[in-house]
Amino acid sequence: MPLNFVIPPLNSTLRAALQTKIDQKTKPLGSLGQLESLALQVGLCQNSLTPRLNKPCVLIFAGDHGIVESGVSAYPQTVTAQMVANFLDGGAAISVFARQHAIELLIVDAGVNADLSSHPKLIDAKIDKGTRNFLTQPAMAAEECAKALQAGADQVLRQYESGCNCIGFGEMGIGNTSSAAMLMHRLTGLSLVRCVGRGTGLNDGQLQHKVVVLQRALNKHKDATEPLDVLATFGGFEIAMMVGAYLKAAELGMLILVDGFIAGTALLVANKLHPHVLDYCVFSHVSSEQGHQALLNQFNAKPLLNLELRLGEGSGIALAYPLLQSAVVFLNEMATFAEAGVDH
Repeated sequence: MPLNFVIPPLNSTLRAALQTKIDQKTKPLGSLGQLESLALQVGLCQNSLTPRLNKPCVLIFAGDHGIVESGVSAYPQTVTAQMVANFLDGGAAISVFARQHAIELLIVDAGVNADLSSHPKLIDAKIDKGTRNFLTQPAMAAEECAKALQAGADQVLRQYESGCNCIGFGEMGIGNTSSAAMLMHRLTGLSLVRCVGRGTGLNDGQLQHKVVVLQRALNKHKDATEPLDVLATFGGFEIAMMVGAYLKAAELGMLILVDGFIAGTALLVANKLHPHVLDYCVFSHVSSEQGHQALLNQFNAKPLLNLELRLGEGSGIALAYPLLQSAVVFLNEMATFAEAGVDH
């Protein structure tokens, strides 16, 4: 497995100077709340008193899941490929929000169970046409998992080399809330029922069936306990690529915007492998998907928004990005008491 990522903790050399700069702005101490801690984090990530957000990008990783054949989703697997087409046509929520905020949007075919037509915004990194059904066998082989991790890292490196220093990861994959719940349960020890949600809109009976199926799968794979084994056993190709993407982005010192539940479970795997990855992460929102708040608690995270979203796609990232811009612009452009001639 490609675990040769080197992720240092944030360099705290500028912490005092950044905090002084924030405190000298024409406002009562701490009165910009989370924007102040956000400005401090961005400055530390970039090791700069005048940080900049350059060429923000959202990568959506798309992949299908074999577990869908066991009836855990309200939507058929064909929706994954259909939604990829919607992203590329510019009609999805993330498409609209990314346009609104001038965020580059690229779609990565990690493992969609279809032959997708070429498109300037579509990156072909397909490992296979979906994972296997983890109710009967591991979702992917160790070699496939390693390949997915590397592919995710490669996509981030490509964006970094184009000048991007602020990135976020979305996902699309019918059935991936099942994978996410399994990862969360096995890596946190929280009860399965706390981790399993309604996903695309299951009714009570369907939700109970989902829990039963997932519990059977857990019983079958009791030996999968280490992070990469858990990922290969229960994950999806798109989730594995996000893990590699998080690790590479942190290694490169990029600011990472984290989306919702599924993106959060990919970060959970990355965090188990390299704890300092969290230093580079900004949590965009808390979703209404069952388990997300408990997952955020695992990171001691304070999300920027609570809009009761449960869409995925990186939608929370695009909505939170203007707050990140505001944190940077106040740090760089707001007058100090001395500059404004204001007593304090």
